[in-house]
Amino acid sequence: MRDSSSKHASPPPSPTFRKPWREIPWEDKDTELQYLRNYKPHRDIHHLRILLHGPVGAGKSSFINSVDNALRSRITGRPLAEANASASFTKKYETYKIKKGKPGDFYPFVLSDTMGLEMKEDRGVHPEDIKLALKGRVKDGYTFNPASKLSSDSLYYNAEPTLNDKVHVLVCVVPADTAAQLTESFVKKIKDIRETASHLRIPQLAIITKIDLACPEIQEDLKNVYKSKYLKETMEKFSQLVGIPTNYIFPVKNYSEEININDDVDSLILSVLRQIIDFGEEFISNMET
Repeated sequence: MRDSSSKHASPPPSPTFRKPWREIPWEDKDTELQYLRNYKPHRDIHHLRILLHGPVGAGKSSFINSVDNALRSRITGRPLAEANASASFTKKYETYKIKKGKPGDFYPFVLSDTMGLEMKEDRGVHPEDIKLALKGRVKDGYTFNPASKLSSDSLYYNAEPTLNDKVHVLVCVVPADTAAQLTESFVKKIKDIRETASHLRIPQLAIITKIDLACPEIQEDLKNVYKSKYLKETMEKFSQLVGIPTNYIFPVKNYSEEININDDVDSLILSVLRQIIDFGEEFISNMET
């Protein structure tokens, strides 16, 4: 005999909200792109410096590559990024420029990549090196040493940093599948770096990567990003863990398997890049020489 109660069973709750909990101008990719192409720092510096940090395999190098793709409207393949890395692909402190048009013409902002943070105390980038980079003390090409920070007598120590050497925006990059499950020691590392940045008044925000791999609804349609209940909960938990407000946390999908430009991928990348630039512009306008 059939169970009559099954006729009245409630449907499973939807994994998405009916309306997005944050708006994004999906149709205004060209407007965002033009804004970034027209941007010039309102101060006599060569560029805004954006420093990326976060756990191993979070997608820091892939984000730089994706920014390059979005701004140049083609798959560029630079810088290289290793897929599914169990150890940090980035070993050195490297700063990347994005080509703008003619040879020698670059966007007036740069992205500095760092070795990944790791859960264990003696693995990954030394947090003190991130702090030194914030102050402009680390020269490009420095090889990170998990066991010790950069020494002041090293050839890679910048004793007299200029405004161009100092970091103007700090960006924490974390993957969606682990953002809400960071260990206590890992959270302590992030908070320690954040405290130094706050003391220097450097603006901070976070990027949540690999959102399509963590949420089937987003994988099905990237425009579900701000309808996803899973992602909203993940961002809220991450915010509570590290203290970055949710309105300073932005989800992106990096280019990974695509061989052609995708407008929706670009829209997310360009929207967060504009936020980064606006944060940095406000900082350099107010910073002391």
